Amino acid sequence: MNIPIGGRFVIPDIVSTHFHLREGELVADYGAGSGFFLKTLSQAVGETGRVFACEIQKQLVEKLADNARVLGLSNIHPLWCDLEEDNGIKLGNGELDAAILVNTLFLIEDKETAIREMARTIRPGGKFFVIDWTESFAGMGPQPGDVVPAVNAIALCESNGFILDTEFPAGDHHYGLAFRKI
Repeated sequence: MNIPIGGRFVIPDIVSTHFHLREGELVADYGAGSGFFLKTLSQAVGETGRVFACEIQKQLVEKLADNARVLGLSNIHPLWCDLEEDNGIKLGNGELDAAILVNTLFLIEDKETAIREMARTIRPGGKFFVIDWTESFAGMGPQPGDVVPAVNAIALCESNGFILDTEFPAGDHHYGLAFRKI
């Protein structure tokens, strides 16, 4: 689906231009789901970088591994993780250069623990990108009561060791937030 950024939904190749990832970086996709961003992230960090596809659903972790193998994305490393548990992400403290959280924040029940746990894995000065729904749209995305407004996402991240660098366009029904780890 090739809809320009003014279209309805998040397009990885366009949105990722705001990530400014470099060859050799270590990046995590928290709540990777079906791997919508993995090809884009893999290309951005190159052969010397690594992308950790973190997912709580074990069958999706297996599917992510199979898809990475089929596509020849040898720098993709699927990991089973529980974002809502202390040390539920099997990565070291400050190991990552960057992480993304796309269309997942609204799904997380214990947002405070999850953001704190993700922050643990990102090095000081590292980047954290949050993209989530601004509204419930045509039965897609969260129920209206589950939408996490950008202002709430900013407050949550800032209370857990991040500072907001910038907001960026992420499509008609999404916001994009770029943070830096303190």
